[in-house]
Amino acid sequence: MTDHDWRLTDDDPHLPHTHDEDPVSVTGDLEDAGGHPLKDTGALGPVPPPISGEFAEAGEGATRTLWGDAWYRLRRNKLAILGLTWLIFVVLVVATADLWVPEYFATPYEPAFATLEPPSMSHPFGTDKLGRDVFSRVVYGGRISLVIGIVAVSISLVIGLTLGALSGYYSGFPDTFIMRLADVFFAFPYILFAIALMAVFRSSGSEFGNSFWPVFIAIGILGWPSIARVFRSSILSVKENEYIDAARAMGAGDLRIMARHILPNAVAPIIVYGTMSIGGAILSEAALSFLGMGVQPPEPSWGLMLSEAKSLMFAAPWLTIWPGFAILTTVLSFVLMGDGLRDALDVKMKD
Repeated sequence: MTDHDWRLTDDDPHLPHTHDEDPVSVTGDLEDAGGHPLKDTGALGPVPPPISGEFAEAGEGATRTLWGDAWYRLRRNKLAILGLTWLIFVVLVVATADLWVPEYFATPYEPAFATLEPPSMSHPFGTDKLGRDVFSRVVYGGRISLVIGIVAVSISLVIGLTLGALSGYYSGFPDTFIMRLADVFFAFPYILFAIALMAVFRSSGSEFGNSFWPVFIAIGILGWPSIARVFRSSILSVKENEYIDAARAMGAGDLRIMARHILPNAVAPIIVYGTMSIGGAILSEAALSFLGMGVQPPEPSWGLMLSEAKSLMFAAPWLTIWPGFAILTTVLSFVLMGDGLRDALDVKMKD
C-alpha cells in the first residue's frame, strides 16, 4: 500500500461508527451483544419519569375552559368551599321545611306550647313569649330572608346592568346622566332611604303595601348604583380590545356587541359583587324588620325575631342567639363565597 493509497476501513478513528446497529429485542427494546436491555440515551434523551398526580392535575389546566379553570381554583379555596357547603345546607333545610318541620316540631305560627320554654328535645331552640317554636320560626325565617336577598339582588342586577352597559358603552350625555343619578342615590344614607321608601309603600294601606314586594323593591332600587359602576368600569376596560373593533367592522350592531362580546368578558366582577350583595340584602332586610319597617308579624323573619326578643335578651337568651347565629353564618357564607369567586375568576391568578 502506497502513501497515497488510502483505504476506508472501519478501524479509522476519523470515520463515523459504521458497525451494524445494536440488536433489537422482540418487544422492541434495545439490547447489547449479550442480550441485556440498553437504556435509551439517544437524541430523544432519557425517558421522563411518570407524572405524579399533582403535576398531572395541573397539566390538565391547559385543556380547561375559563370556567373550568375558575372551578379548579375555587374548590382549592377551603373557606369558599366551607361557605358554599353551609349555603347548600341552609337551602336544603329551608326548601324542604314543609316536609318535616310541621310534622316533627310545629308550624311557625302556632302558639300551642308553654311560653319561654328553654331548649329541649321537643323544642331544640326553645319557645318564644307567645309559645311558638323558635326552631320552626328560624327555619321559615331563613326561607323569607333568602328569597328577599335573591329577588332584591336580581332587581338590582337588572337595573344596574342595563344602566351600567349604557353608561360604559356610550360616552357623552348617557354616561354623565347615569353616573350623576347614581351619585344622587349614593348621597342618601342607605338605611334612611330604605325606611323612607318603605314608609311610602306602607302608607298606601293596600295589600301590596303589606306584602313582601315593598321590601324587594326598596332594597333592589337602592342596590343598583354600585352594580352599575362596577359594570361600567368593566365595560370601559373591555370595549377597547381589538375583537370589539373587528366585530364592529363586520357590521355587528351595538346590542349584539354588548350581548355577545362585551357582557361575557365583563361579567366576572358582577358575579362576585352579586354574590356578596345577597348577603348584604339579607342583612338589610334584617335591619328593616328589626326597626319594624320590613317583614310584618306574624311572618317569621330573623330581624323581626331579634326585635321581638330584645327585651328578653337576658331572661331568655336563646331568643336572640339562634336568629343572630343564622344571620351571621348565612351572611358570612355569602361573603366567603364572593371572596373565593373573586380569586377564582381572576385570570391573573394562575397556579
